Amino acid sequence: MAEYNYDVLIIGAGPGGYVAAIRAAQLGLKVACADGRETLGGTCLNVGCIPSKALLHGSEKFAEAVDGTFAKYGIKTGPVTLDLAAMQAQKVDSVKQLTGGIEFLFKKNKVTWLKGYAAFEDAHTVVVAGAKVTARDVVIATGSSVTPLPGVTVDNDAGVVVDSTGALALERVPEHLVVIGGGVIGLELGSVWRRLGAKVTVVEFLDQLLPGMDGDVRKEAAKIFKKQGMELKLSTKVTGVAVKGKTATLTVEPSAGGAAETLSADCVLVSIGRRPNVEGLGLERIGLELNKRGQIETGHDFRTAVPGVWAIGDVIPGPMLAHKAEDEGVAVAEFIAGQTGIVNHAVIPSVVYTFPEIAGVGLTEEAAREKGEVKVSKFPMLANSRAKTNHEPDGFVKVIADAKTERVLGVWCIASVAGSMIAEAALALEFGATAEDIAYTSHAHPTHAEALKEAAMGIGGKPIHI
Repeated sequence: MAEYNYDVLIIGAGPGGYVAAIRAAQLGLKVACADGRETLGGTCLNVGCIPSKALLHGSEKFAEAVDGTFAKYGIKTGPVTLDLAAMQAQKVDSVKQLTGGIEFLFKKNKVTWLKGYAAFEDAHTVVVAGAKVTARDVVIATGSSVTPLPGVTVDNDAGVVVDSTGALALERVPEHLVVIGGGVIGLELGSVWRRLGAKVTVVEFLDQLLPGMDGDVRKEAAKIFKKQGMELKLSTKVTGVAVKGKTATLTVEPSAGGAAETLSADCVLVSIGRRPNVEGLGLERIGLELNKRGQIETGHDFRTAVPGVWAIGDVIPGPMLAHKAEDEGVAVAEFIAGQTGIVNHAVIPSVVYTFPEIAGVGLTEEAAREKGEVKVSKFPMLANSRAKTNHEPDGFVKVIADAKTERVLGVWCIASVAGSMIAEAALALEFGATAEDIAYTSHAHPTHAEALKEAAMGIGGKPIHI
């Protein structure tokens, strides 16, 4: 039997990779994790989920002080000014604490961090920073990066045409920010800079924002963002971006074709999606081919077509979400250790951390109707006592259930704390709950979550408060 340096080598220390490494170590395996960043945590902790939430939260507080929300509560303030450097500093501090926390967990669990980017020599041999490392099992968890827009050059250092990484690190508030792409990342970062004073225009190729989400949610979100002051140019494509000095000129036209027009901006955010990080891994050396979308295909146990090589997270099919990668990280470690890992890919919640938040889990109404007859119930947050008291009237909770069994098929909501509310809905789907199960479960009063109870009551009869 061959002698390996490690039982398991994880390539990538993002949410999927670092979780897989820790879980494998907990199961008694000798583990190494290769990552070339200066800090652990991958895109999510360094230039994604965590820093964006720090700016979203900070900008929300600023907006509350500026737009008169404080005054509604009898809190009088003097002139409110923005210290962007301080806001960026608290973001950096949050990232530093969390990435340092993972380094502590690696040491605690005796996971070896191999600092450097990895490439396969063969299925059990990987070169990291010039050194050969062998492992019985290798897990590819290299995540994803920003999808480029053909013909448009991103230069984060110049700060005119940026991607999500650059948009998180701007040193001044843009006068006019044009966001190319009406998906989650574009809307979140657009929200940050709109609250801090920028004019924001969102250009989306499709006729609605937030592709893949429930239709009612997409329509309502557009109304809310417009009310907040965002300009939405839907069914519109960008055909070119020219930069002169500190100004970008965008050429846009209807997606279906038509007369072109130009937009001028001092900052452009390219946010049209993400693609798997597979370049430089040397997959051709181990005979591992990609599918048409540039992803690595795996079985239900995350094995690839090459024995001893596994893959999880953004490099495999499915939503590119940190929590999906984390669940797969736990599962792949358990499979490698001879146990059975479990990930229910039908119950992966998704959240947009704008204000209000937007969240969903399970099937959209459109997808559910394709499968059979359904019942649908919506309850407005305007009729929820906590939302009303907090001056948060926008949004609703929507429950989609099977028409015969009333089993819950999907839940979608727009509310200030939708991201937290959706956990209950995910649990309901995981346990195969009916709308009646939710309706007859006591919910604390007054809470936003009562809106889910009332929406569930609407499936079987009538909600009380509308």
